[in-house]
Amino acid sequence: MIKTLLSGDLPRSRLLSGLLVLILATLAAAPLLFPGAQAINTAAKICVFVVLVASYDLLLGYTGIVSFAHTMFYGLGGYGVGLALYSWGPTWASALAGLTIALFAGLALAFLIGLFSLRVRAIFFAMVTLAVASAFAILAAQLSSFTGGEDGRSFRIPELLRADALIELPFVGPITGRTITYYVVFLSALASFLGALRIVNSPFGRVLQAIRENDFRAEALGYRTIFYRTSANCLAAGMAVFAGALNSLWFRYTGPDTTLSFAIMLDILLMVVIGGMGTMYGAVIGATLFIVAQNYLQKLMGAAAKSTEALPLLPHLLHPDRWLLWLGVLFVLSVYFFPTGIVGKLRQG
Repeated sequence: MIKTLLSGDLPRSRLLSGLLVLILATLAAAPLLFPGAQAINTAAKICVFVVLVASYDLLLGYTGIVSFAHTMFYGLGGYGVGLALYSWGPTWASALAGLTIALFAGLALAFLIGLFSLRVRAIFFAMVTLAVASAFAILAAQLSSFTGGEDGRSFRIPELLRADALIELPFVGPITGRTITYYVVFLSALASFLGALRIVNSPFGRVLQAIRENDFRAEALGYRTIFYRTSANCLAAGMAVFAGALNSLWFRYTGPDTTLSFAIMLDILLMVVIGGMGTMYGAVIGATLFIVAQNYLQKLMGAAAKSTEALPLLPHLLHPDRWLLWLGVLFVLSVYFFPTGIVGKLRQG
């Protein structure tokens, strides 16, 4: 049953299996385990970024495509659902219509980018995607009357999902709308991840890996590499759009800083590398470690600085304002000791 659910791609490591089960169980029980707002927001963000990082790994890790336009598709999903709920009212029909429009727009853009740009190699394609993503971010900021500009848009969500809603469920008892929203995000992320596992372990996924290893040989064997690359680009874009929609639904806000920022693109790259490229489980490990560090490293450093006040220099090095420095150090160490990512290292031995 488990093997079928995971599309035959088992973790192949007891420690990795334990980590994945722990993360899954913690995320599944997050509303019960962590009543605080920061903890539940962190759990929801992990769910969203697992989908987003897995979609990017489909491009980078499995197909060997370097793209900087992923946040554009992420933003399309966020703006699609957010602006639909803002303009057409807080209904399920509005959310579904916004998601559908965003998916069609994202797939069309991904198809055009793939069709006209994937014929060029490596850095040239990356530069094309960077230019397209930058143009989209500028456009979103300039159309302030529609998108809200740099301030973005806050909106209401369907009544069932509102924080003040209270629903009585049989055998469970009263449950808040916020908790229901979290489980919508969690279950959607889980289904998307399992779908991504199915894709990369299908014959289609095997061809993508063959193209990554040697595209000339794959072409010589009769596979139309441009078709497979374009298809992978569209699938990854669709998943990124869906992740953006989930993020927008959870935070009830969409804006350039939360979806279109190039800093988010860098975060995605870091998560892929930390977790392990070409391993879908790397998306889970990388996203969890990075987001937990991003949200709690400052607090830990503050406590450490306070406890070492009597020592020279150390409290200044551990000051919370220097958390990005230590996050960078942790990243360098992880790359040095785990060159194939955490998942790759665990699977090796």
